[in-house]
Amino acid sequence: MINSRITDLVKPGERLDDLQIGGLELIQDPAGFCFGVDAVFLSDFVKVKAGETVLDLGTGNGIIPILLSAKTRGKRFTGLEIQEKTAEMARRSVVYNHLEERVDIVTGDIKKAAEIFKPAFFDVITTNPPYMLSKHGLRNPDDAKAIARHEVLCTLDDILRESMRLLQDKGRFYMIHRPFRLTEIMIKMNHYKIEPKRIQFIHPYIDKEPVLVLIEGVRGARPRVTVEPPIIIYEKSGQKEKGENHVRDFISVCDSHRES
Repeated sequence: MINSRITDLVKPGERLDDLQIGGLELIQDPAGFCFGVDAVFLSDFVKVKAGETVLDLGTGNGIIPILLSAKTRGKRFTGLEIQEKTAEMARRSVVYNHLEERVDIVTGDIKKAAEIFKPAFFDVITTNPPYMLSKHGLRNPDDAKAIARHEVLCTLDDILRESMRLLQDKGRFYMIHRPFRLTEIMIKMNHYKIEPKRIQFIHPYIDKEPVLVLIEGVRGARPRVTVEPPIIIYEKSGQKEKGENHVRDFISVCDSHRES
């Protein structure tokens, strides 16, 4: 029965990755863009209350909605993805994990998100967007990996503009990004009336500069930012992972895929 289910939902060349929580697994195509530990850090940073609705912009293979369905008591999780092939694979992961009642994957353009969904509808919006500007080291703008890494099909402005339109008043916005763009991010969040409220830096080692930054914003809130203690991924001695058990276990999975 299980083998038949895998055959029906997992296509040749794809793999099932253990998400290290609730028995969940995710279908991925190694030839395309596979999610990394940044998605796991984001899902741990996000706060979703019981009964809330969540939208993930640029959901890719659906990793954020699927993880949040296990980590929170949110009512409904929707992922928006412009690449139909990737969205279709995400839908198969939803079915594989029996999450059809809580997770929905929609194919569509972030730039038109406020036309796809009802304005001021969502309690929470999450995004793990392309970190790099469109022309920064870009080789093939049609490649799935390039679309995930570079602002080819959407920009930071597109994400924040549509989030402003889709969030309820005092709705929460969560994003993971690169620290080198933090000044730009803060200025643009303020412009789109999403006030930065919480920031947490992620360092590879305690003596190294941060490589990622987690940001929480609230639509229509007053200015006040809390900087949380940093996350240190590895210890120097023995390369031991730090942090929550789920993140630590998943780092080990990511490392094993990188080495294989």
